[in-house]
Amino acid sequence: MTQRGNASKRREVFVASDPTTHGAMVGRVDASQFPIGGPDGNGHVSPGPNPYDLLGASLAACTAMTVRYHANQRKLPLDRVEVGVSFRHGAQGKRDSFERTLALEGELDVQQRAFLLEAANLCPVGELLGIGADIHTRTDTTGFEGDASTQARYEDDLAQLPIPNITPD
Repeated sequence: MTQRGNASKRREVFVASDPTTHGAMVGRVDASQFPIGGPDGNGHVSPGPNPYDLLGASLAACTAMTVRYHANQRKLPLDRVEVGVSFRHGAQGKRDSFERTLALEGELDVQQRAFLLEAANLCPVGELLGIGADIHTRTDTTGFEGDASTQARYEDDLAQLPIPNITPD
């Protein structure tokens, strides 16, 4: 199949409740399946990554792939890249944010490390998420100097959603 043929294939992610596990959610992309955690509406929390975790995993995966790509293009001695991501709500009306940590292993000099840190900001998922949230990137050896935002918890945010008053006709 040609590049153009692959590009035209519509790729979808499906999420559905699984009646065999009391309504826990299961995600599916092509042949891959994975549990999705979170409250089930009946007082239980299903195991697995919740939607905030999945969003963070998307940003981490895209960042790692982008850094690896740029290292390969420049033939840099990157042996391994590891990306950690956490999501935080903004304090006092500030924007929400993602804290991204990069661990770069290999015989990289200071300039090469700086280049790969900048390359992390070219990740397409990061560009998309950056529209609605700030993304702070640091290496694993520095501390994050952020604001007083709090770690976001999906369950807490879900509990704050207004429940509509539905009346039958």
